[in-house]
Amino acid sequence: MLLRTARSLTSNPCDAEDLLQTALTKTYVAWERIEDHRALDGYVRRALVNTRTSQWRKRKVDEFATDELPEPEPCPSGSDPAEQQALRDAMWRAIMKLPARQRAMVVLRYYEDLSEAQTAEVLGVSIGTVKSAVSRALGKLREDPELAPAR
Repeated sequence: MLLRTARSLTSNPCDAEDLLQTALTKTYVAWERIEDHRALDGYVRRALVNTRTSQWRKRKVDEFATDELPEPEPCPSGSDPAEQQALRDAMWRAIMKLPARQRAMVVLRYYEDLSEAQTAEVLGVSIGTVKSAVSRALGKLREDPELAPAR
């Protein structure tokens, strides 16, 4: 019932789920202040409406209507989008071949763009461990025959 209410307040089912989760979190945080727990549905509905109103007020409009379509970004010279996608796919296959620990470190360092210190903190290891494991993983990726066209 609450999800249906959230969906009626938003235009996107994913936004509705986020809205409901936010309202339920606010309800949980305020649990001690709620006097009548039998009226909880009404409280959550009010939280849904208030949260959606706050989101609507904070909305930032970054899009402007124009008469002309923007020009697409040109591809770098000599690069074929299909070749780029094939290379990305090959890179992911090579990364998936790495041991789980090395794979996690490579993903955090290069895909999530975390520093060595942040990666070490997330994984609960030392910075030196991150440096050596990433170095070994990159060495394995350099040797992968499927990535030879990228070199």
